[in-house]
Amino acid sequence: MQVVKAISDIRALRQKLSGTVGFVPTMGFLHEGHLALVKRAKAENSTAIVSIYVNPTQFGPREDFGAYPRDLDRDLELLRKGGADIVFVPSDGEMYPAEFSSWVDVEKVTERLEGASRPGHFRGVATVVAKLFNIVQPTRAYFGQKDAQQVVVIKRMVADLNMNLEVVVVPTVRESDGLA
Repeated sequence: MQVVKAISDIRALRQKLSGTVGFVPTMGFLHEGHLALVKRAKAENSTAIVSIYVNPTQFGPREDFGAYPRDLDRDLELLRKGGADIVFVPSDGEMYPAEFSSWVDVEKVTERLEGASRPGHFRGVATVVAKLFNIVQPTRAYFGQKDAQQVVVIKRMVADLNMNLEVVVVPTVRESDGLA
């Protein structure tokens, strides 16, 4: 498993890959649901790429970005065992350089439910996912069904912006007590 931190490095690596690429974007602190996405990506593609990036732009002013759980060593070990081929772990400076000023807004489907209580959240999600899709150039991207509104937003963005990839929705993995 290769761990890559720079956009230029992941792009160079991607150009050398043949076959299909399955991509799983995450914010880390992985659980069985994430690993199910990786397993599916690996089963359906020649290469499975996972990103770990805690995206500051999807946190609102009353949400504690600093308190979001992080354990990169644990995540990398889980991904190694889970079959990921490449893990992209960019820094904030890589993803949002000082001069960054472009955003992706997906309207209508973001105005209700979680979008209504977290203004700006889906703007941050759509922007970082669009950037990751542009960087990684996956054949397929994998998302959990549990994040239903996010899936709708991503599917709408992919369709509206004519992105050349398939969004694959994977059923929710549940604990024995039913917790997603």
